[in-house]
Amino acid sequence: MARFQREHLETLLAVIDHGTLDAAARALSITPSAVSQRLKAMEQQAGRVLVRRTVPVVPTAAGEVVLRHARQARLLDEETARALDGDAGSVPSIPLAVNADSLGTWFLDALARVRVDTEVVFDLHREDQDRTAELLRAGTVMAAVTAEAEPVQGCSSVALGIDRYRAVAAPAFVERYLEDLDLRTADERRVLDRLDGVPLVDYDRDDDLQQGYLRTVLGHAPHGPRHFVPTSADFARAVGLGFGWGLLPEAQCTALLARGELVELVPGRHADVALWWQRWNLASPLLEQVTTAVRATAADRLHPPR
Repeated sequence: MARFQREHLETLLAVIDHGTLDAAARALSITPSAVSQRLKAMEQQAGRVLVRRTVPVVPTAAGEVVLRHARQARLLDEETARALDGDAGSVPSIPLAVNADSLGTWFLDALARVRVDTEVVFDLHREDQDRTAELLRAGTVMAAVTAEAEPVQGCSSVALGIDRYRAVAAPAFVERYLEDLDLRTADERRVLDRLDGVPLVDYDRDDDLQQGYLRTVLGHAPHGPRHFVPTSADFARAVGLGFGWGLLPEAQCTALLARGELVELVPGRHADVALWWQRWNLASPLLEQVTTAVRATAADRLHPPR
C-alpha cells in the first residue's frame, strides 16, 4: 500500500481546495513547479492518476480515495496536537455539507453548541439535500445533511428527522391570482389545478420541491412562470413579497402564517423531506462532538423520523 508523505497529502488538499496549482502554490509558499512535482510523485507512488488538471482541478476516483485519507490524516494530527498541547497549534477545520433550508433554519444552532467549549472552524458547503452525499463520496466533506439514507462507502448514516414544508403565498398574491377561491373550504384538487398556471418561486433549476408537490396530484410539473431565488432567506422573502407561491419549511412560515403575513394554500397538505446525517467512520472526538450536536438540535427542531 502506498504511504504518502505528509507534505504531499497537504499539497493534494491545497490543490483541490484552491482549485489550481498556482493558487495552491501561493497557499503553501512554494512554486507551481514544486506543486506539480509533488502531485506527479504521488501519482507515481499510487500507480494511477489522482487529479484532472482542469480549472478547477478535480480528483479522479482514485484521487477521491487519497483526498479522504488526506483530510482524515490532517484532522487526526490536529486533534493529537491539541490533546498533547492544550490550546496550542492551529485551529482544526471541519468541512461539512448541508442543504440551504437546514442551514437557514437550524444547522448553525447545532454548530454553535460545538463552539461553546471547543475551538474549531467550519467549512460549510451548501448543496441540495439530494446531492450533499456526492461531496462525501468525493472526499470534499467529512459529514453531510442529506436525503440519502444508504450510507456512502466508509460512512455511517442516522436519521435526523422530517423537515415539513407548507405551500404558502402572500395575501396580495392570493387576492391577485386566487381571488375567487375560499382557501379554507375549497376542494384541494381545485386549488392545485389553479396553482398549475400561476407564478411560483423555485430555489434554482434543479429544485423539484414545488414541481413534485403538484406532479404527485396532477401528473405533470406546473406550467406557470417560475422565479429562481437561490438562497433560503431570499426565497422566503420573495414568497412573502408576492412573487409567487412556494413551499417553505415550518420554521420559516409558522409565525408568518399566525400573523397573517402568509396564507396557507392547501391547509392540511404538506411536503415532507426526510433528512439523514452521514459522517465518515473516523475515530475523531471532534467529529463525534459535531454529530452529537447535530442530532440533538435536529431532534428539537424537526419532526421525528418515520
